[in-house]
Amino acid sequence: MKNIKDFNIKGKRVLVRCDLNVPLDENGKITEDFRIIQILPLLKYLRDEGAKVVIISHLGDPKGKRDLKYSLKPVAKKLWELIGGVKFINETIGTKVELQTNLLKEGEMVVLENLRFYKEEEENDLEFAKKLSKLGDFFIEEGFGVCHRKHASVVGIPKFLISFPGFLLKKEIDILSWLMTTPERPFVSIVGGAKISTKTRVIEKLINRSDYVLVGGKIANSILTVKGICVRDKWKEEETKLKEDLKNLNLASPKLHLPVDGVISLSSLQENYLRIGAVGTLKQEEDIFDIGPETIEKYKSIISTAKTIIWNGPLGFYEKAEFQEGTTKIMEAIISQNAFTVAGGGETTEIIMKEGLDEKFDHLSSGGGAMLDFIADSDLPGIKALE
Repeated sequence: MKNIKDFNIKGKRVLVRCDLNVPLDENGKITEDFRIIQILPLLKYLRDEGAKVVIISHLGDPKGKRDLKYSLKPVAKKLWELIGGVKFINETIGTKVELQTNLLKEGEMVVLENLRFYKEEEENDLEFAKKLSKLGDFFIEEGFGVCHRKHASVVGIPKFLISFPGFLLKKEIDILSWLMTTPERPFVSIVGGAKISTKTRVIEKLINRSDYVLVGGKIANSILTVKGICVRDKWKEEETKLKEDLKNLNLASPKLHLPVDGVISLSSLQENYLRIGAVGTLKQEEDIFDIGPETIEKYKSIISTAKTIIWNGPLGFYEKAEFQEGTTKIMEAIISQNAFTVAGGGETTEIIMKEGLDEKFDHLSSGGGAMLDFIADSDLPGIKALE
């Protein structure tokens, strides 16, 4: 891939696609700025080189409509507070935006309005990508978190502009590629979370690449059900394909480790009912909401041998305090181990940042779905477009 450092960008407009999809509270205030902090090294470099920086991103899911509760204005304000010299334009494409970006002074930056205010973005409309490309002389992809999506700003713009990976994207590619090829062993992978449909291919790849795969969360419950250990008479319609995918996994692999006990409550969570029990004792009206103490000790023992660890997804229903212990204990075991540690995924990163433990990890990935897709198949559309 080309390197932006090999080009003279002084006085040139550099269009930067970031992933600034940060969480906002009901008042529109940013509650966690991890993704903003991650892009600062690139923005500072571009400013110091005298580039005119045009920042584009999406935020939330406004479904192709101009819904100002998803405006990027708070993000622009935060960037101004962090590095200064940042303006905001409440439009994304058009003659007015082209004029304003041309009038930027060297080192100045501007954030444009939410890409997803236009349905053409998610439709990967080539004409929309062409209009965006008119806002820059060069293009940098810095949004690893969107590289798994075939959207106009991700795969369309590189058709019209000389394009580069940003510093963050290059770092993500290098670290995750190393993890999947030549990690220091033993290599322990930990997979949890609620988005089970995205995890089956990942677990299959990790079983092949890792020495141990420790599973928790909903994906563990589903595997235990397929194996006939947990009771479930009916699968939801959307779970039918998942059930078949799980059957195709090598569930008998000695590398695959599943919970042996859990924190159990009623599936509805409507009554004050809680017990700890073996996974095989689950009743029809119950569900497992966290890994149990025996599983915690089993997983901690495996983690204590690791030289490389990757973690994606909480191991229980972390939103409720009574189901946080499994995730907390495993996180403590990870950071206490003398190993190269990588974590990723929106919930995972949020938990780590909330506990102030971000500096305890060697790498926090800025991509959730993109990280999983890269592990399962490193040929992501947004990365391939740069080649």
